[in-house]
Amino acid sequence: MPRTTHIKHKKTSSSPDKECGGGAEECPRTTDLSARNLLLLGALGVVYGDIGTSPLYALRECFSGPHGIYPDPARVLGVVSLVLWSLTLIVCIKYLGLVMRADNKGEGGILALLSLASPKTAKAKGKFQQRLVLLGVFGAALLYGDGIITPAVTVLSAIEGLEVATPVVQPYVVPLAVLVLVGLFSYQKYGTGKVGTVLGPVMLLWFLALALLGVRGILMAPEILKAFSPHYGIAFLFNNGRTAFVVLGAVFLAVTGAEALYADMGHFGPSPIRRAWFAVVFPGLILNYFGQGALLLINPESAVNPFFSLSPSWALIPLVGLATMAAVIASQALISGAYSLTMQAIQMGYLPRLRVQHTSRAERGQIYMPQVNAFLMVACIGLVIGFGSSSRLAGAYGIAVSLTMLMTTILFDAAARNVWGWDPVLTGLVCGLFALVELAFATANSFKVLQGGWFPILIGLIVFTMMVTWKKGRAILGAKLAESALPFEMFLEDLQTQNLPRAKGTAVFLSGNPTGTPIALLHNLRHNKVLHERLIILNISTRDVPAVSPENRVSVERLRPDVYRVRAYYGFMEQPNVPALLEACSAFGCEYRPNQTSFFVSRETIVAQQGSKLSAWRRVLFATMARNAQPVSSFFQIPPNRVVELGMQVQI
Repeated sequence: MPRTTHIKHKKTSSSPDKECGGGAEECPRTTDLSARNLLLLGALGVVYGDIGTSPLYALRECFSGPHGIYPDPARVLGVVSLVLWSLTLIVCIKYLGLVMRADNKGEGGILALLSLASPKTAKAKGKFQQRLVLLGVFGAALLYGDGIITPAVTVLSAIEGLEVATPVVQPYVVPLAVLVLVGLFSYQKYGTGKVGTVLGPVMLLWFLALALLGVRGILMAPEILKAFSPHYGIAFLFNNGRTAFVVLGAVFLAVTGAEALYADMGHFGPSPIRRAWFAVVFPGLILNYFGQGALLLINPESAVNPFFSLSPSWALIPLVGLATMAAVIASQALISGAYSLTMQAIQMGYLPRLRVQHTSRAERGQIYMPQVNAFLMVACIGLVIGFGSSSRLAGAYGIAVSLTMLMTTILFDAAARNVWGWDPVLTGLVCGLFALVELAFATANSFKVLQGGWFPILIGLIVFTMMVTWKKGRAILGAKLAESALPFEMFLEDLQTQNLPRAKGTAVFLSGNPTGTPIALLHNLRHNKVLHERLIILNISTRDVPAVSPENRVSVERLRPDVYRVRAYYGFMEQPNVPALLEACSAFGCEYRPNQTSFFVSRETIVAQQGSKLSAWRRVLFATMARNAQPVSSFFQIPPNRVVELGMQVQI
């Protein structure tokens, strides 16, 4: 019988703390005040950049944008009240109060929520399960549209503040925005760690500036404080009919970025994110929105740019500089989020392997993806040049985020019912309220489709099509290869009857089939008529968790004295490292000597055939994606000079 050995690692604590992974007495986040403050600063710099820069344009679009309304006192009080209670309901209650409880091994985000909800709902097999998965994937695809628009609209909004100081700079706003974006995306290859220490303090200064400007405005017209009553928001909706409904699309701009709270939960834990919100972000935002509203009460003409109009003239230029820095930080968070989202999609089998560069030896999540970066940069610059102003770009902003929020609510409802067993009636009422509000926001944003809202939807549809095509194509390809796969036990029996020459060293064959014989092994044997002294069959699987614990990472099975099967498991937020895996296996008899080891991989060329389960255009798309996928050696971090790649044609 084959001998199986599992690699184990001693756990550091038997009662892990949810935020730091150790016992409460060992966790610096619960005992060291300075460490907790550093986490709070980090959350300010990474999590709240997007929603923190919304005051630059949110109220402006309500009263001066393409669908803006005249800022009479009743309307100003109504809109400011809607902003306040939207932030309370969506951010405070939904995301911070409920959704962040849905952590997948400490990680968040719509794909993490999808993998959390899907396994349990598999009991209800059929169309509902398929639709649930498609909703989650489409919600993730829409985030790419958000990742493109956010840098463009925030950078443009910040630089447009110069026009308040002097209209002479108006022709230079777009070129300056393009220069800032080029610099931002060009810096990505160096990693975010080098500027990470300044992100938090800059955003802390930004929120302090928001609060001070807001207090200045409130002192001008204290009657704006009436907007704390939801009565004014409700009255605005009832008294202004269709106009009020359209303005909701601009009100929603105040809560864009709320999805980042959940997506970045794994970096900081829920407590620092909540503390940062209630101690710094929420007060700063509310004070500033109320201050802008107060200014509009006494000076309706300031609706052209109420944020910068709040500033005294002597502080305007420094404020533009600070706003530009905050916009860059907000953009950085969305760009890094696009990298992480892409990495998750690759590990879950929804996108082909892409080039990944790790920019930090200490932080696993700090990565750079050149292909994604180039796509985002070209798209952002194209948007800035094509739309020409943040007001026009705001027309494209919001619809993708509102749809993603709606899909997060649906997935949370499924997880709460089927995974945690929450009361279905209470869960349905709560999630139904969130869904009703978000559906209203999404419908209001739909009026902006012709003004630019089509762009993020188009990006989302393109990415969604690529994701589902790749997933289905790989499933068809896997089934095709499995049909012709030779069981490995049968291969070992045949091997004993043959007297083949044995080359010195170790051959590692990567295989996607845990029981079949690797295609690369059969091709090598057929063409070279030789085997190595030691064979390692390596199967790497991705589990529906963000990260796999070290003690469950690897299992080693000795099939023959010179033949081993190694199974390795990774989470969808981890990148495999084959040399590190084999180093760990050496302690259990599966010897690994880098200079005496060759890695054999197969590369499939897709050939169309009649009667395929994929339509002709999807076969072309799948084949194109397969040709442009990153080589196996790079993705699995295998030394390229030790790789032997064997090609084959597969009909699908």
